[in-house]
Amino acid sequence: MSESKPPTPTPGDTYKGWLFKWTNYIKGYQRRWFVLSNGLLSYYRTQAEMGHTCRGTINLATANIAVEDSCNFVISNGGAQTYHLKASSEVERQRWITALELAKAKAIHMQAESDDSGDDCPPVPPTTAQSGGCRNSEIQSTLRTLNSKVEDLATCNDLIVKHGSALQRSLSELEGIRAGADTGEKIRQVTERATLFRITSNAMINACRDFLSLAQTHSKRWQKALQTEREQRIRLEETLEQLAKQHNHLERAFRGATVLPPSFSNPALGSKGGVSGKGDASDEDDDNEFFDAMEDPAEFITVPADPKYHRRSGSNVSGLSSETGMDDQSFDELSLASNPESPQPLELEPVKQRRTRIPDKPNYYLNLWSIMKNCIGKELSKIPMPVNFNEPLSMLQRLSEDLEYYELLDKAAKCQSSLEQMCYVAAFTVSSYSTTVHRTGKPFNPLLGETFELDRLRECGYRSLCEQVSHHPPAAAHHAISEKGWTLRQEITLASKFRGKYLSIMPLGSIQCIFDKSKNHYSWKKVTTTVHNIIVGKLWIDQSGEIDVVNHKTGDRCHLKFAPYSYFSRDIPRKVTGVVTDKDGKAHYVLSGTWDEKMEFSRVMQSSKGENGTEGKQRTVYQTLKAKEIWRKNPLPEGAENMYYFSSLALTLNESEDGVAPTDSRRRPDQRLMEEGRWDEANAEKQRLEEKQRTVRREREREAVKTASSPEEADAQETGTEASEVSDESTHQDNYQALWFEKTDDPVSGESLHVYKGGYWEAKEKGSWDMCPDIF
Repeated sequence: MSESKPPTPTPGDTYKGWLFKWTNYIKGYQRRWFVLSNGLLSYYRTQAEMGHTCRGTINLATANIAVEDSCNFVISNGGAQTYHLKASSEVERQRWITALELAKAKAIHMQAESDDSGDDCPPVPPTTAQSGGCRNSEIQSTLRTLNSKVEDLATCNDLIVKHGSALQRSLSELEGIRAGADTGEKIRQVTERATLFRITSNAMINACRDFLSLAQTHSKRWQKALQTEREQRIRLEETLEQLAKQHNHLERAFRGATVLPPSFSNPALGSKGGVSGKGDASDEDDDNEFFDAMEDPAEFITVPADPKYHRRSGSNVSGLSSETGMDDQSFDELSLASNPESPQPLELEPVKQRRTRIPDKPNYYLNLWSIMKNCIGKELSKIPMPVNFNEPLSMLQRLSEDLEYYELLDKAAKCQSSLEQMCYVAAFTVSSYSTTVHRTGKPFNPLLGETFELDRLRECGYRSLCEQVSHHPPAAAHHAISEKGWTLRQEITLASKFRGKYLSIMPLGSIQCIFDKSKNHYSWKKVTTTVHNIIVGKLWIDQSGEIDVVNHKTGDRCHLKFAPYSYFSRDIPRKVTGVVTDKDGKAHYVLSGTWDEKMEFSRVMQSSKGENGTEGKQRTVYQTLKAKEIWRKNPLPEGAENMYYFSSLALTLNESEDGVAPTDSRRRPDQRLMEEGRWDEANAEKQRLEEKQRTVRREREREAVKTASSPEEADAQETGTEASEVSDESTHQDNYQALWFEKTDDPVSGESLHVYKGGYWEAKEKGSWDMCPDIF
């Protein structure tokens, strides 16, 4: 009976055909019908037996396949079952070997996946509740199929390499023989091996075609499903935004109906009581807009003042002077129009052109977690960090960046009212954080005795000086003086802890601002800075906490609250609110805004107790005039994302200048190398400077022991008292004397801090820096 030629085996298809199976020494090889399907090789006496009687089955996942000669091969699963098989020709045998190896690879892969996940969705039509799980099961099944196809391709590739090498050897042997009797035999072997190579190549081509077809089919389906999910997400976001607006509008309308006094009867508000279709009618009229404060917990809320306060009146309706009703004038007009001594603008001399770009940040990757994982709970200043996580500025230069919005202090110096002046000082306090929103790089820790001058006397009318006065704990003193009549001084001591997921930086120092004309003396402290996503994700910075800006002369106070970021909050992120009160606790101004964008103020006309807050505390309701903008952040320069997100001022801070002290941060070599993009050299230089600083510290400690005035004190210096046993750097700190600053007690604020003692600018003018230490 004639038999059709078996097809070329295709990965994943059932393969059938006749083979001769060894039975025993009496009957020898007997012809049997073999079927290869789903990783199982079964055989029957005839094709007719396939429906009812199987003579034997072997699982290829645990089987070994061995070739004996040109037509014979053996399949064994370790001793229990062994099939000695023979094909009619070498080509037929190779077809079976190819199909068996492909089936074995697939069976092993399927068995491994079955062991990993035994809780797949059952193959039944999913109900509504099961649709999500079964959809996931369908995806998993498709992925398994694709992985199986990849395994088939890998197996075919191995076979092609194997048969290709054999064919190459045969061709080489053919070239080396002489014409004769052996030529025909060699040609026959080459022909058979070429046939085997063609069969295997066809199998590879078929496997590639199946994989490509399957991938294209499911790719289109997945793209369509992804597009559907995107559209659904957009619809959900729009719905959520709509609901949030409607909820906010209802809440504002409720507050306006329950907390306003009866005299506050504005028909325009009545028309706003209903909820519009879009929920944003409250944004149409700025004069009647409700301004909400923070809600976690909300200490106060603000509502528009009675219209009678918007008219200029000679009556003292709220304990303020009659000029408080002048809402149609800007804040500067109120302050400067009443100041007869406001100086006329002067023509400035041409000033130096500052740079507007620095070299782009190199794209060096380094895993922060690999360094920080062993430093959980440690002080940040004691963690050795490569420059890869730095920015090419020192902490002294970052401190000088607080002066970016010096104009606020210039305007404050011209104010006649201490309460108005307080608003400007509070806005200046908030503005110092605006440069940190994208600045995730760590500034260089200054070396002890390092300084930084910022001389902007000709351009901006001020000059400032910073010096590192302590190393452990790191403390920097800053002094700035302006021709416009104000002095800013601060001493910042950083305490920082790495908590695993985030990094907390707590500034412990104090900041003071003194105005020459009014003798008003202000002081405040900084809030906590938190760097999130240290382990995984994109780094981002948040500022949180409370600041009390106090005028020690008048008793005025501004309480600022920086709201921490919350995913579930309805408020805008980075929100800041504040209230300016006099010495009696009476509110005069309300400030609101964000620390990364702008701040606004509004004058308080009347206050009353409103409804209870979320914690049962009664909140204050302030009736205010229309808000005015007092500060707005300057836009970043073009390409700032490639320049460490530096502001225009920050780009100029490390610019080389002639005449600065040899201890100036601009002369620091590792910082300069980093700015130029030579990070490997910068890391080596940074290690050299740190080791040099340790050597100088140890030498200073030895000198302190030698100069002790008594044996008892020498003993204390060598062994360390209970206070100094905490850290060997404490001795180092006590022995070091700052060059340009001295520790004093401020008689006004009662705080102890380093104050500028003079001499720096005179030394610069003379070019005499003999007193400066060699720290670089």
